[in-house]
Amino acid sequence: ELKKYGVTTVVRVCDATYDKAPVEKEGIHVLDWPFDDGAPPPNQIVDDWLNLLKSKFREEPGCCVAVHCVAGLGRAPVLVALALIECGMKYEDAVQFIRQKRRGAFNSKQLLYLEKYRPKMRLRFRDTNGHCCVQ
Repeated sequence: ELKKYGVTTVVRVCDATYDKAPVEKEGIHVLDWPFDDGAPPPNQIVDDWLNLLKSKFREEPGCCVAVHCVAGLGRAPVLVALALIECGMKYEDAVQFIRQKRRGAFNSKQLLYLEKYRPKMRLRFRDTNGHCCVQ
């Protein structure tokens, strides 16, 4: 399924519950950046996430980076929302867009975090085809 979408990197933000060797054997790099369930991400993970996206999309335009947690309702959606916000989307629009794809995403603590988050527009660049790096 990951290869079908052209995923080159997977970010796992939950505790490891599976062996990443079979995934990496398929040429997909797995990064482990766990943080507490139900919580917003620590600043270091936010910086690492945005730096990863910036470098991957510049080096490999059109590539796909996947992120996952256990249920797909909190940690991973928050990181996706941050990427969308950094690309210029309003937080309310990012939340609505993600909730259309993943009903029940975000808890009140995470929503408050996203509301107060101030983007530095770290992902506001265009690739060689004129597209924003987050699709």
